[in-house]
Amino acid sequence: MVYSRTDNDRPTILLVDDEEEILIALSDILEDDYTLLTTTDPLEALELLSQHPETATIISDQRMPGLMGDRFLARADEISDARSILLTGYADLEAVVSALNEGNVQAYIHKPWESESLRTLVAEVTQHCLSQRALRTEQALLRGLMEALPLNLIFSDAQGNSIRSNVKDKLDEYWGDEITHYPPALRDEILKMREETRRNGQSERLVAEQVTTNSGAIKTRWHELNRLTLAWPKNVPQEQAWQVCLDRDVTRRVTIESQLRQAERLESLGTLAGGVAHDFNNLLAAISGSLEMLEDDIAPDKLQALRFLQQAKDAVQRGAALTRRLLQFGRSKQDSLKEVPIRRFLADLEGILGQSLRGGGQRCELVIHPVSEGVPLILTDPQQLEMALLNLCVNARDAMPHGGKVEIKARLVEHSLKNAPSYCAPCHAVALDVADEGEGMPPEIIDRIFDPFFTTKEVGKGTGLGLSGVYGFITRCYGDIRVISKPQQGTVMTLFLPIVTSQITEESSKENFHAATDNQKAQKHRILVVDDEDMIRLVVSNFLEIDGLEVKNARNLDEALALLDSGYHPDLAILDVRMPSHDGPSCARFLQQRLPNIKLLYMSGDVANLDLGGAPLLSKPFTQEMLLRSVHELMN
Repeated sequence: MVYSRTDNDRPTILLVDDEEEILIALSDILEDDYTLLTTTDPLEALELLSQHPETATIISDQRMPGLMGDRFLARADEISDARSILLTGYADLEAVVSALNEGNVQAYIHKPWESESLRTLVAEVTQHCLSQRALRTEQALLRGLMEALPLNLIFSDAQGNSIRSNVKDKLDEYWGDEITHYPPALRDEILKMREETRRNGQSERLVAEQVTTNSGAIKTRWHELNRLTLAWPKNVPQEQAWQVCLDRDVTRRVTIESQLRQAERLESLGTLAGGVAHDFNNLLAAISGSLEMLEDDIAPDKLQALRFLQQAKDAVQRGAALTRRLLQFGRSKQDSLKEVPIRRFLADLEGILGQSLRGGGQRCELVIHPVSEGVPLILTDPQQLEMALLNLCVNARDAMPHGGKVEIKARLVEHSLKNAPSYCAPCHAVALDVADEGEGMPPEIIDRIFDPFFTTKEVGKGTGLGLSGVYGFITRCYGDIRVISKPQQGTVMTLFLPIVTSQITEESSKENFHAATDNQKAQKHRILVVDDEDMIRLVVSNFLEIDGLEVKNARNLDEALALLDSGYHPDLAILDVRMPSHDGPSCARFLQQRLPNIKLLYMSGDVANLDLGGAPLLSKPFTQEMLLRSVHELMN
């Protein structure tokens, strides 16, 4: 027969005796302080133990039919951590001593018992069980926590002797020395932190470790170390207290923070570049235009003068290219993103990439690996991607002064681009590798190659803007870039580009202009040139007048409106984008109010964050041919 009196706030005791009178007597003594389970059958008692793992104490008679008390408690010990008390008479002492020696029984009581002694003994045994159970729970929680923590946790005394660690097994020969629980690169810092923690109670460090991957590449792993004292042992000064050190791998966080700082630097540089680019390109445009007009006045036999003239024109183009690279850093997401078939893109680009490898005097071979037909469309700005690949190829060429091979390979990989649009694959990308056999780079150089103006090339051979431009472009286009390099083992630059998984609704693109043929002569169109720079107005006006066009110019909106008031009604307005008081788009709105059919052509060296309403733009500096072609395309 089984009886159960329960109270969730009280310890549970199991009473087992084949005489119900004994169970009743025990219950009368214990029921006020404990939840009681009672039974006359030891086999049934084993089932109760299985159903009530919270049982803290078992009180069992020794002499019971079917199963003696000491044997019952031995079996109970296999399924429960409850403590045991054996009820016995003097004749059973031999069995009791045997049970005590085997550890199956923690105490025994003679029949008949004294009630107060029984209560005291039961309380002691029960409290011991509950304390042991709580201790084991705490130990299990701590062990589970240490094993599951995504960081290394090392407890030690003030002298550096290990107390507990989730880094090494205790069987390790050097487990006792705390310093062996850390990589060699961290050990000097750990010793400093130990002394600092003794003095101040805590210490923090961010330490770099160079690790070699399975592929042989060297990468930087960042450790965030936090060390503090514990309030143990009791009543000892801080210098003698135990210490705990947390070693967290924060490589991903440091990388993200570095990328953020890089983006902020590029944004600041772009803002600065945008401020000076307009004026700088105005100068280049004036110089370029003046050189073009001067060329017509130099006799063909003046070879020396023509050479100097050509050098000046080349310098202007280099300056313009430098400005474009500079502006590339600060651009917002205004790149012309399109669906691009990478297979056809690389095939079309093979010629120009091959030429770039022949520019430095080295004999470099270009190998573009065939692209699988299954590689999907990528989302990118094809012009910017072309410039990025040209930059990477030129860098590869310069890294191989004695020649070598540059390999380009496109492949489909698993790579998460978290900021990619919803119509792109979330967990896959196209990896575009550019690999060379050059000098390679040490880790300290790899960490800086995307910094603006950082270059390892000789003075005059590098601006330090190429890779920064590549980084800026690839991040604006939702991509990613990785570098693998070791000294004397070459370099692999990998661009990760988002994959298009659904149709993109593209914005209407600008009209594709075609240059006018030689026999297409412009009519006597009237053109208004508005620019705040005198030299730009002079150059542009001369370019147009040479082609037989009627031109008037103005330095600002007021002068332009005055010309309209005087009866001059232009067919086309060529407007500088950035001007004081009223910029190009503002001037255009006023002119269109007066002349709704007037056509617009903008010119500028910086168009960041400006809406030109779909009108064409001519980037400064430009040649006479570029200007006239744009005018003819608009007017014809």
